[in-house]
Order: sequence, then structure tokens, then C-alpha cells
Amino acid sequence: MSSPAAVRVTEQVRADIIFGRIAAGTRLTEKLLSERYAVSRVPVRECLRALEAEGLVEVRSYAGATVVAPHEEDLEVLFDLRHTLETEVVRRAALRAQEQLDLDVPGEGWWALRRAATAVLEEGDAALAAGEAARLPSCNHRFHLLLAEMSGATSLLGILRQVSGRIERLFSVAGTHRGGGAWDEHRAILAAVLDGRAEDAPALMAAHLERSRAGLRAAKVR
Repeated sequence: MSSPAAVRVTEQVRADIIFGRIAAGTRLTEKLLSERYAVSRVPVRECLRALEAEGLVEVRSYAGATVVAPHEEDLEVLFDLRHTLETEVVRRAALRAQEQLDLDVPGEGWWALRRAATAVLEEGDAALAAGEAARLPSCNHRFHLLLAEMSGATSLLGILRQVSGRIERLFSVAGTHRGGGAWDEHRAILAAVLDGRAEDAPALMAAHLERSRAGLRAAKVR
């Protein structure tokens, strides 16, 4: 089992790669990462192994790790995978919501996830209002992962985290995002989930993902 320090540094380095703070081709040495993230070299080694397994870095003996460049050809297969995963995620989340609605007192864990998802939407609204588009990719990523948590399907969450992260990276490299339109779609998806509409939620998610795919195609990722 990974140490808390390894989990923390892996999350930080992963996010920095996904959202473009560490560019493709950057060489990541144990010394550099240890100093940058204030950890010892042991958790850094665990971090690099994890990110290599996710396809974000390439590790070579005696040469350290290098951040792998994303490729345009990844776009279609990643979106196909995401479509399969996320339509099932929101279907399960809506079914779970209906179970909660049938209870006299819904579980506190469920309410915590509802509050977290709503808070992320509000954070995105604030970013849009302030013209701070750079904050949107992180909000988007967190919102989709919260939907996966709401589904209760923990096995899907880990897979979705990787697929969603790689798609966010393509958006980052392309220098584009969908802005307010995507945020309106998020609200409609969350409303369908919370109302327990297990047929509507997947259809809304599918349409949302296809618009995102079209936007990324138009941006011509390199």
C-alpha cells in the first residue's frame, strides 16, 4: 500500500502534468521532484512508478523519467471509453439517488457528495464570472469524479480518473475549454441524477461528451 506521502505527491504531479503546469518532454528526476514537492525520494519513486503505469511518464534506467506527449489519435478512443464509463456512472448515480429519496432520512455520505458537487458547480460559475478560465479544467475534472463517487461504483472511479485526466490534458495542450455551455450541461446532468432519472441522466451525459469531443476535434490537438 502506498504511503500518504506517495499518494499526495502522485496526485500533485499528476495534476501538474494534466493541467499543463509540467510540459511534455520535461525530465523529472527524483532530486527535482523531492525538492519541488517537499518529500523524500522514496515516495517520489512510488509516484513515478504510478504515473508510468498511467502512461503519463516514461521511466528509463539511469535517465530518470520524462513526461510523455499526448497524441491527437488518443482523442477518439479516450472519448469512446469515457462515453461508456460515464453514461454508466450517471445511471448508477441516479438509481442510487432514487434509493436515497425513498429513505426517510438520506445518508450523510450522500448529502456530503451532493454538497461537494454543487460547490464545484458554484466554483465554476465564479470562475466564469471572474473571467478566470484557467480554473475551469480542474473544476470540470473534479465534478466528473464526484459523479463517479455518487454512483458508488469505486471500480469505475479509478478507471475514470485516468481517462478523464488524459482528456483534460488534451484540452490543456489544445489551449481550449467549453466555458459556460459545458457548465449549463453539468447542472442539467446533476439535476437528473439527484431526481433519480436513470434514463435521462445517461442521455444528457452522452450529449455533453459528444459536444466536448467536437470542441476538442475543432481545436486540432497536436
